[in-house]
Amino acid sequence: MLQPLLVADRLPGLPAPAGRRAHRWLGAALVALVIAHVAGLWITSPPDVIDALLFASPTPFSAWGVIAMWAVFATAALAAGRRRLGPHRWRLWHSALALVITPATVIHALLIEGTMGPVSKAVLCALALAALALAIRDLRAWRLLRRGPR
Repeated sequence: MLQPLLVADRLPGLPAPAGRRAHRWLGAALVALVIAHVAGLWITSPPDVIDALLFASPTPFSAWGVIAMWAVFATAALAAGRRRLGPHRWRLWHSALALVITPATVIHALLIEGTMGPVSKAVLCALALAALALAIRDLRAWRLLRRGPR
């Protein structure tokens, strides 16, 4: 939920450059946490991880987690080549991937029965989707697509 708010300059008292810097650091941390999550799953059950990666898992939450994971990795690869894309293309592609990552992550989380209560999980997921929608609207990446870069 925090990630889109940082880049959209929506956190009071935090200057925009500091928010963007925090967004980059949190993005890198997110990649590391996804890797740690998958590694932990691999340690506990390699066959389940293989099934999930092949979209052959009987549990529906696995597919959504894999989709979100690959979109996170694609975002990291895109970030590595950001300067070659230019600011308008970068924002468009990054926004498109965020529109995959957040809903896929929300579905993944909602389908898992874990230690978090269903109401608090649903509220947090709704807030994450709202933060994404607000950031996408504020950053206007899609308007650039219609008009083209200036």
